[in-house]
Amino acid sequence: MSTRTSPVVAGVLAGLVSLLAFSPDAAAVEGGLGRAITGLQVTDYAGVVPPTPGLNLALGYVHYSGKFDADRELPISGVAALGMDATFDLYSLSGLYVWPAKTGRWNFASLVTVPFASVDLSADVSAGPFNRRVSDSFKGDLYDISFSPVIAGYHFDETHHLALSVSISAPAGSYDPDRLANPSLNAWIYTPTVAYTQLASHGTVEWSTAAGVDFSTRNDATDYRSGAVFHIDSQVMKRWENGWGLGGVGGWLQQVGDDSGALADRLDGFRGHALAAGAIISYEHKHEDMSLSLSLRWLHEFDVRRRLEGDPLMLSGSLSF
Repeated sequence: MSTRTSPVVAGVLAGLVSLLAFSPDAAAVEGGLGRAITGLQVTDYAGVVPPTPGLNLALGYVHYSGKFDADRELPISGVAALGMDATFDLYSLSGLYVWPAKTGRWNFASLVTVPFASVDLSADVSAGPFNRRVSDSFKGDLYDISFSPVIAGYHFDETHHLALSVSISAPAGSYDPDRLANPSLNAWIYTPTVAYTQLASHGTVEWSTAAGVDFSTRNDATDYRSGAVFHIDSQVMKRWENGWGLGGVGGWLQQVGDDSGALADRLDGFRGHALAAGAIISYEHKHEDMSLSLSLRWLHEFDVRRRLEGDPLMLSGSLSF
C-alpha cells in the first residue's frame, strides 16, 4: 500500500460499500430508476480491498429527487404512469469483514449492507378513460438487503489495485403491487463488478473506476422483468496532508437489454440511458488505532432517456478500528 495506509483503510470501506448499498426503488427499468444511480457506484479507493483483517463499519446516505417527462409513459407497479415526481432518501449500515490472508498479491473480504428508505412520489395514472394524479409514500422502511459473499482484491503493486465481486440484492422489503411507492424492487439483482484504483504522487492523487452490469429477475407481482443495465463510474481525487480532499466524478449508465413483459412490450422495451458529472469533497482522520473517512458528492444528470432525471447526492462515512 501507499504511505497513506491508515486513512486508506477507512476510505476503502466507503468505496466498497458504495458498490452495493445505494439502490432506491422507483436504466430505464420498472419504476424508472432501478438499482444503480449514475455516478454513485464508485467512491474512494474502490479497487482496493483493505490490507488489515477484521471488521469495519460504514454508514451511508443518498438523496435523490428526480422527474420523468409528463408526456411519456413510465412502467411502475404494473401500470403505465404519465410522468412522475419522486424523492428518495436511503440510509444504510454496512459491515465489511476482511479475511486473514498470507502476504501476497491477493486478499479477500465479505460485505453486507442493510438499508432503510423513505420515498415520496406522485404520478398521473390512467383509470379507464380518465387520468388522475396519485401520490404515495413510505418512511424509514427496511429496503432490499445487499451482500457480496466474496470481494477479491489483487494488488499489482503499491499503486495499482483491482477488486472483483458479485453483489446480490435480495428483495427483503415489503411489496404491494397496488401501491406506487414500495420499499423493494421485488426482484433479485446480481451485479458482477470490476473496480480499479491507481495511486500517484505518494498516494495523494487517486483515480478509481468501477464497472458493472445489473441482471434482474422477474417481478412476479407485475410480470415485469427489467433488462440488463451496464454502468461505469470514474473519479479523480487530490488529497492533502491536513486530511481534506477534492475531486471530480462522472458516470455513464446504459441499458443493454430490453425490459420484458406485456407492459414492457407495449413501451418498446423501455431501454434507458443517462450521463452524470459532479464534484466530491472528502476528509480523512486517524487517531491512534482508529481511522475515520467522510465523503460528500453531488452530481448533475444529463442526456437522460427513459429514466428519472435528477441531481443525486451521497454522503458516506466509515470507521476502521
